Amino acid sequence: MVGKNCFAIASDRRLGVQLQTIATDFQRVFKIHDKLYIGLSGLATDAQTLWVFRILDSFWYQRLVFRHKLYQLREERDMKPETFASLVSALLYEKRFGPYFCQPVIAGLGDNDEPFICTMDCIGAKELAKDFVVSGTASESLYGACESMYKPNMEPEELFETISQALQASVDRDCLSGWGGYVLIV
Repeated sequence: MVGKNCFAIASDRRLGVQLQTIATDFQRVFKIHDKLYIGLSGLATDAQTLWVFRILDSFWYQRLVFRHKLYQLREERDMKPETFASLVSALLYEKRFGPYFCQPVIAGLGDNDEPFICTMDCIGAKELAKDFVVSGTASESLYGACESMYKPNMEPEELFETISQALQASVDRDCLSGWGGYVLIV
C-alpha cells in the first residue's frame, strides 16, 4: 500500500500445508536495498528457491540480491523498482513451462521518493497499481479490506494503522492465513 512518499508492505507469519500449521514465524518480506523490498507469497519452497540459491555444499547466496549487486557493479547505482520488477518478471518467465508457484509483490521508492508497487502472477505478468496490490491465499478478503480503508496521500503513521487493520481484518476471514503479521514502512 502506498502513502505520501512512503510505502508499506505486510504479510502474515504462517507457514502451512493445507490446514496444518508448520511454523508461525515464516519470513515472506525480503530487503533488496534500502528503498526496495520484495514479498513472496505462494508455495514456500518456491519462494525460498527464488530468494536463496545453493551453489556448493556450504555456499549459499541470495539470488535476487546477487542480481541487484551485479547491476550495481555495472551501473554504479541502485536498481530502480521498475527495473527490478522487470528483472523478477523475466526470472519468472524463464520457468513458464514449470513455473515457480509464487506471486511476488514488489514495493520500492523510485526517483524523488515516488512509491512504486506491483505484483505478478507465477509466470511474471505484472500488475501495476497506484494505491495497493495484494497476493496470497487471503487476497480476496484483502481486496475488500484495502478498498474500504485506503485513502490517498497517507502519512507513515496512518499508513501503518491502515495496512495493519486491513491485514488483521482479512486474515481473520481466511483460515489458511494468520499467526501474526509483519508490517514494514519505508
